[in-house]
Amino acid sequence: MDDLKNKYLTAILQAGDEATLEDIRLQAVGKKGEVALKMRELGKMSPEERQVMGPKLNALKDEINSALAAKKVALEDAALDARLAEEWLDVTLPGRQRPQGTIHPISRVSEEIYAIFADLGFAVAEGPQIEDDFHNFDALNIAPNHPARQEHDTFYMHRAEGDERAPNVLRTHTSPVQIRSMIAQGAPIRIIAPGRVYRSDYDQTHTPMFHQVEGMAIDKDISMANLKWVLEEFYTAFFGTKVKTRFRASHFPFTEPSAEVDVQCKWENGTVTVGEGDDWLEILGSGMMHPKVLTAGGIDPKEWQGFAFGMGIDRLAMLKYGIPDLRAFFDSDLRWLRHYGFSALGTPTLAGGIHG
Repeated sequence: MDDLKNKYLTAILQAGDEATLEDIRLQAVGKKGEVALKMRELGKMSPEERQVMGPKLNALKDEINSALAAKKVALEDAALDARLAEEWLDVTLPGRQRPQGTIHPISRVSEEIYAIFADLGFAVAEGPQIEDDFHNFDALNIAPNHPARQEHDTFYMHRAEGDERAPNVLRTHTSPVQIRSMIAQGAPIRIIAPGRVYRSDYDQTHTPMFHQVEGMAIDKDISMANLKWVLEEFYTAFFGTKVKTRFRASHFPFTEPSAEVDVQCKWENGTVTVGEGDDWLEILGSGMMHPKVLTAGGIDPKEWQGFAFGMGIDRLAMLKYGIPDLRAFFDSDLRWLRHYGFSALGTPTLAGGIHG
């Protein structure tokens, strides 16, 4: 017993690191260690022998465990002393200041959009995010069988049992704000309607909730030429460079004629730069307001006419700041924001360059 004790106490004393110390522990008091094997032999002994050997083995186990614990503390202290000798910090140096708050890209881009359209004579209008069937669909000439009204595209609100009214929806666009503004203000009118909208979609360029801005101008002699001028002025101010646009015939229930609008761009190394190059990028939908939409808003289409357009704020931010995945806006942290240069002390600029 004394030989076993001296063997392991000496080995513990000479251990130079924690890995060696752990090997010694396993050899001595582990499940298959020498002390454990000795304790298993107690069952083969007579009661008188067990009364003698049992306490001795327990005392040996406790002594080895105590030596192991003391050596482990000594090794940890030695490692800490070594680190303290190598590493040091000058506490007299001034601290590194970093702003804690950060302006989110969506917020910054939204403020830029408001400022640009304000210079173009547009007011900002808002409306509810939970809409009724009339304002979200019927008033916008969207037929009952239109794909946009299916449950795989739209989030419908639950109605109580026995309530036969059409269910409310999470608005799928900010166009209902245009209807409400026409009813409330009449013509002439010139507004933009920014805000959150909701659609049942999720991938790299789509999320169930995103931000949209729609614009509308109604007057006696509004034309597609006015629409083209407004959009080109907006994109030139937003991207900080002259931007050409291209109109392609399309179809939307709420405008006639309708057009998809592309902006001039170039693709290089997987990134896009707006305002130069020979390529085109689709960026919004637009057109002259359908007579049925004007009528739903309480405006006589024989006397007034106007244009409307809609674009995604999130996608504008992606284009301007070179952000590749729309989902990053919603699961990011301050490090992600700082990577794209957003600081609480930064001031939005209407002539900022494009980061590709």
